[in-house]
Amino acid sequence: MSRSEKGDVQHPDPLFHIVMYEPEIPQNTGNVGRLCLALQARLHLVHPLGFETDAKAVRRAGLDYWHQVDVVEHVDGGAFWRWAQDRRCYLFSSLAERPYTAIPFALDDVYIFGRESVGLPQSLVDAHGAYCLPMIGNTRSLNVSNVASIVAYGALQAIKPEIFAAG
Repeated sequence: MSRSEKGDVQHPDPLFHIVMYEPEIPQNTGNVGRLCLALQARLHLVHPLGFETDAKAVRRAGLDYWHQVDVVEHVDGGAFWRWAQDRRCYLFSSLAERPYTAIPFALDDVYIFGRESVGLPQSLVDAHGAYCLPMIGNTRSLNVSNVASIVAYGALQAIKPEIFAAG
């Protein structure tokens, strides 16, 4: 068990980590927070954020479950990468060519998603590589919270296949 950054909620050890790298839209982060809560994942928010996460802002956004989310905030990319340096990290970009299904999902992996407007910095993608969700339609990208959901359920199925077994 681990204690949240807020210190008020005891969380089981996460199955994996979902990182919102400099997110801009609070509703997307709220959706990913709910996803993390549902899947026993830890949410990491890398600053700068395009919104506030204080109690008043969270209430105003209608995120009544936010206090239950296992969330860690990193002051900047440098702080995040110091935390992540010895972990298996997978980055996501709509410009990548490797599909997310090529990831050998495992316990404690880190899945990193970029800003809604521009994605992850190209320098990070160049340094670490990236995966994508294949698209056959004529669209530039998918909503980041949708991509995070698809990847998270892929990870969950690999880590806990028994919960996907037909009854």
